[in-house]
Amino acid sequence: MAGSSMKAIKLRIKSVESTMQITKAMQLVATSKLRRAKERMENSKPYAAISREALMAAISRCEEPQIPFVTQREVKSRCYVVIAGERGLAGGYNANIFKTMEAVTGDTPYCVLPLGRKAIDKYERMGVPLMSADHDHVEGLSVSACYQLANQLIEGYRAEKYDEVFLVHTTFLSMMSQEVKVEKLLPVEKPSGETPRNVATIYEPGPAEMLEMVMPNFLAGRLYSALCDSFASEVSARRNAMDSATKNAGEMIDSLRLKFNRARQGAITQEITEIVAGAEN
Repeated sequence: MAGSSMKAIKLRIKSVESTMQITKAMQLVATSKLRRAKERMENSKPYAAISREALMAAISRCEEPQIPFVTQREVKSRCYVVIAGERGLAGGYNANIFKTMEAVTGDTPYCVLPLGRKAIDKYERMGVPLMSADHDHVEGLSVSACYQLANQLIEGYRAEKYDEVFLVHTTFLSMMSQEVKVEKLLPVEKPSGETPRNVATIYEPGPAEMLEMVMPNFLAGRLYSALCDSFASEVSARRNAMDSATKNAGEMIDSLRLKFNRARQGAITQEITEIVAGAEN
C-alpha cells in the first residue's frame, strides 16, 4: 500500500516539475520581450502627444458651428475598438478587458473592431457585429496597418454606421500593475482649460479643412500607441503570471517531496516492525 502511494507521489512530482519547466521558460521569454515592448511603447508616445496637440489647436481655432469630427450627434450606435491579447496564460489581462467592456456597453447597439485573437474569438462567440476579424496578432501590427484602421473608422463614422467610437485598451503602469482604460476617439472632445500652444498657428486653407487632414494621422498615432501600451501590459501580465506559477510549482514540489519522505519513512518503519515481529515468532 505504501509502495503504491510512493509511486503516485513520484509521478506527481515529475508532472509538476515538467509544468514548472514550461512556466519558467515562458517567464524567461516574456521577460526578454518586455524590454523591447517597453521601448516600443515609450517611442510611440511622442507622436501621439504631438498629433493630439495639433488636433486640439485646430479645433480651438474653428469658428464653424458644426465642426467635423467634433460636433456631437444623436447616439444610435457605437463602435468599440477592443485591444486584447493573442494568447492566454496572462493572469487576468484578457478577463479584465472583457469585464470592462460589459460594464460600458449598456443597451445602445454597438459593433466591435477587435484587435488580438482573444478579442476576435470572444465577440464572434457573442455574435457581436465585427468590423474586421483580420488582426489577430497585436505584436505585429505596424503603423501603416493603424492608418488603414483609422481610415476605416473614419469612413464608418462619416457614413453614420455609428455615432461614437471608443478605444478599450490596457495601460502599462508598472511591472506589477496594468489598468484597463476606455477612451473616446470620436467625436473628439473640445479642449478645455489651458489653451494649446499652437493656437496662434495660421491655417491654410482653414482649421476645419486641417481637421479633415489631421484626423487620420491622429487616430493612427493613437491606435499605434495604445497597441504598444497594450502589448507591453500583456507581456508584463504574462511574466507575472508565469512567475507566480513557477513559485507555486516549486512550493508544490517541496510539499510532495515531504510527503514522499514521510511515506518512505513509514514504509521503512513498517518493514522493521514486520522483521522484528517475524524474529520474535
